[in-house]
Amino acid sequence: MNKAHGAVKAAVPVNSARSSALRTIETERAGLEAMSEALAGDLGTAFAAVVDRIGGLKGRVIVSGMGKSGHIGKKIAATFASTGTPAFFVHPSEASHGDLGMITTDDAVIALSWSGETREFGDIIDYATRFNVPLIAVTSAPSSTLAKAADHCLILPKVKEACPNGQAPTTSSVMILALGDALAMAMLEWRGFTAEDFRVFHPGGKLGAALKFVRDVMRTGDAMPLVLAGSPMPEVIREMSSKGIGSVGVIDAAGALVGIVTDGDLRRHIADDLMAKRVDDIMSRSPRVIRTDALVSEAMEILDSRRITVLFAMENDRPVGVVHMLDLINTGLV
Repeated sequence: MNKAHGAVKAAVPVNSARSSALRTIETERAGLEAMSEALAGDLGTAFAAVVDRIGGLKGRVIVSGMGKSGHIGKKIAATFASTGTPAFFVHPSEASHGDLGMITTDDAVIALSWSGETREFGDIIDYATRFNVPLIAVTSAPSSTLAKAADHCLILPKVKEACPNGQAPTTSSVMILALGDALAMAMLEWRGFTAEDFRVFHPGGKLGAALKFVRDVMRTGDAMPLVLAGSPMPEVIREMSSKGIGSVGVIDAAGALVGIVTDGDLRRHIADDLMAKRVDDIMSRSPRVIRTDALVSEAMEILDSRRITVLFAMENDRPVGVVHMLDLINTGLV
């Protein structure tokens, strides 16, 4: 019987499991360190050439790999695509049965193979050579079939796999994944890909919410609670109550924000003949504000760290909107 499906053994001791985990992590970290050192030399030179080649493409980056390299390749392609470099994954075997038609002469192929002798790459290599499609090899074998056929070679240092038997791709998979991320981030920086660009490709979920801007969620116009400096407190309370966010901003005659009154300020002054006072007597000066082009995640960080619930959004030193913590929660950020 296959040992993987044999009789259930006794529970693994915690120390043994922990030691195994640490050996795996340490072995994989050694692989990443070796790759970092290689980037200071020939690998770094080749890496820069690949970034330049991808940057000049009219088409897309086609990532391909078999087995574990294929799984890693799908993630690399997805990272490229989500950060501004059009890309998708083509399975080497499927390429031989029609999917070569997905690859155009405007594209470039990144082929992932630790050994460089993945036989399923044969048709992709032939196709790339015949139609002059740039072929970029990611391998640890500079004398391999793949490396010799490639236009660019990213040669990774040969390192020990974390698998005790030296068989299961572990350290090698981590290194290929890290190199793919490095390529995608280099392209992101080369393109000047911004948080706003990122938001276009990530509109859903908590990430999409975090990438919204304050201007997208702020309350504007008549929805903003504002009073003029010098206003009597009955007028201030009416404005605060009608807008329903527990605060009111105070502006001067030029429209500049000079203070804020919160429901906490009202409670603190309620015994001080509050209704006879002017807003200037109780307002907090220099209120916390935020830019309209700030991310809502930044707004939430300010509210959390300052233990406040309202921020006025500013343009040209004037309040043009207000954002309440509930507005941020309603985006799905929390």
